[in-house]
Amino acid sequence: MSSTKTIGIIGGGQLGQMMAISAIYMGHKVITLDPAADCPASRVSEVIAAPYDDVEALRQLADRCDVLTYEFENVDADGLDAVIKEGQLPQGTRLLRISQNRVTEKEFLTSTGVALAPYRVIRSSSDLDNDDFETKRVLKTATGGYDGHGQVVIKDEASLVTARDLADTALCVLEDFVPFSMEISVIVSGNGQDITVFPVQENIHRHNILSKTIVPARISQSLADKAVQMAKKIATDLQLSGTLCIEMFVAGEEILVNEIAPRPHNSGHYSIEACDFSQFDTHILGVLGHPLPEISLHAPAVMLNVLGQHMGAARTYVQQHPKAHLHLYGKEEAKHNRKMGHVTVFSDEPDEVQEF
Repeated sequence: MSSTKTIGIIGGGQLGQMMAISAIYMGHKVITLDPAADCPASRVSEVIAAPYDDVEALRQLADRCDVLTYEFENVDADGLDAVIKEGQLPQGTRLLRISQNRVTEKEFLTSTGVALAPYRVIRSSSDLDNDDFETKRVLKTATGGYDGHGQVVIKDEASLVTARDLADTALCVLEDFVPFSMEISVIVSGNGQDITVFPVQENIHRHNILSKTIVPARISQSLADKAVQMAKKIATDLQLSGTLCIEMFVAGEEILVNEIAPRPHNSGHYSIEACDFSQFDTHILGVLGHPLPEISLHAPAVMLNVLGQHMGAARTYVQQHPKAHLHLYGKEEAKHNRKMGHVTVFSDEPDEVQEF
């Protein structure tokens, strides 16, 4: 059997919590670094309470751990480079830097040969043309955007004015708005050499926040195969360690890559119950360099996000549907649109599973 390791997780949100649970089940010890001492991961791990860019705290974590990983992208890559020992961060900081900046991310994805929506880099408002709303486009800040923050859909004069203001405050990417029929994602895990791939997931968003994931995605086998091949190409080019999510659009018979997340992802939470190994299990196995299993889906499944305003409805739902799996992350305050948990249900009829 493998020896017990101490795994350091940078970020103690729900992803860090679920990573830690997988690691603990495998017999490992976990220390988390997070600004909040009462973060979700504090329920299952020791916490070093410090800002993510606190180099001394990162050094303390590195000194106490065999392996380091991160649960989200906005980690100080320079700070990590200053403290990590050789091979201690299998994911590496290159992947962090690629995914922290949309310009770098687009350049990397283009280099792998996968298809993307047409885009151009916007360095100031003067790079935006007066007719940029005649073709519907989306302006996104190169750094710091998430769940719809830091972006403007340019569709008329008024939104173009808003976009100009945004372009004068930050480096941006202007993407053509793709008339897609579906958003999908593929989760892939690697151990530095080999990779394993999860089923293609269909994602439904409300107000730019994931609301519902349906597995397997309701697309043709040829499109699913195409999505998986693109995910494998990206993972291979990265020599991936740990779990990566690739978000994509289905546009007719084309698959276009939207963005990557260098960690387990909200759309993969169903895998805890619905697959023989979860995205968190394969993440831990991957960063430890262990062999990776081929993933099997037990049965079709639906995952529903539980936001702050859904807490009552989610509790009622699981009372009425005892076979539903409720996960609550232990966040102290249920704020509007804050991710508080998720529910996974096995179902052959995903449209029958109503969002909260």
